[in-house]
Amino acid sequence: MEYIAVLLPSVVVGLIFWFAMKSIFNADKSERQAEARAQAEADEKAQAPDTLRNHGHSSGLN
Repeated sequence: MEYIAVLLPSVVVGLIFWFAMKSIFNADKSERQAEARAQAEADEKAQAPDTLRNHGHSSGLN
């Protein structure tokens, strides 16, 4: 029983650390995915006017 009393605080602190690190890594992964989605949308929006310009739709010629 002494061993449990001695090891329990270390195990509890280790579990708290593990859960904290897991949540940090999951938040980082979610943030990277959201940034990638936002970048992809920005790239699509940036290319949309170029497509119109290349086909003469927004060249301003009447």
